Amino acid sequence: EVKVFLRYNSRNFWGWLDKSGIENDVEIVTGDIRDYDSVSKAIKKCDSVIHLAALIGIPYSYTSPLAYIQTNVIGTYNILESSKIEGLSNVLITSTSETYGTANYVPIDEKHPVNAQSPYAASKIAADHMALSYYNSFELPVKIVKPFNNFGPRQSARAIIPTIITQILANEKGSFGNIRPTRDFIYVKDSVAAFLEILKSDNLFGEVVNVGTNNEISIENLINEITGLLNKDFDYKVDEERIRPEKSEVNRLKCDNTKILESTNWQPEYSLAEGLCRTIDWIKDNMKYYKPNLYNV
Repeated sequence: EVKVFLRYNSRNFWGWLDKSGIENDVEIVTGDIRDYDSVSKAIKKCDSVIHLAALIGIPYSYTSPLAYIQTNVIGTYNILESSKIEGLSNVLITSTSETYGTANYVPIDEKHPVNAQSPYAASKIAADHMALSYYNSFELPVKIVKPFNNFGPRQSARAIIPTIITQILANEKGSFGNIRPTRDFIYVKDSVAAFLEILKSDNLFGEVVNVGTNNEISIENLINEITGLLNKDFDYKVDEERIRPEKSEVNRLKCDNTKILESTNWQPEYSLAEGLCRTIDWIKDNMKYYKPNLYNV
């Protein structure tokens, strides 16, 4: 039995859950992750919580750091405190590989130092440490899931893969930021499977668990890969507006996924190429949801 907590709006708009085919199989409640009252009410009578609510756009965190504190830090506090009071038995907190910053060594394991190279990363580091403090101080059964770069159908255009695909499909001249950094991309179905395996584990309380593929690709090579899959000519330029400040750019991310492989039954099933093909097929049928001529921060 699944309860979904969505941001309150007066139109009863449920985002991608609308007409998803599962909206009648889950209980949907609305509120605001920043509001303790609505979070606490939603968590009542629950056994486990998977905390996915966050502001995640890095460029927007330069514009409004306070919004990231309110959503990512205070929002996580609301989940933790409510879970403690209600006596939940499983609390999964979603972190991000951005908390590691540019790799000091690769692949990046869970012992790698954290480095706040953006207000977004700082807010997620704070949320992670708040969660671990609840485990240490109150024995709250917390697990921290640290996905690397998720992608797949329905992803917003603030992410690089939908940006590349939609610009090519719209026959736009490409416009990107720094194309040299590398990322470890993981298809969304593999990410979901990892969350479920970590949720079931009795041995990962109070721990951080990386979720990634132990592969990396530069943004430049990613553009070439997607261009090849679409079999189209594509010209692009580097746009100064899209480049992160030099000290804020995370130049290299590659996941060491040894812990999750050894601690659960999880294995990634989708290659980058297969995930890209599935994502391309979905976006082709849903271009109406994108504005490829605009920079989506």
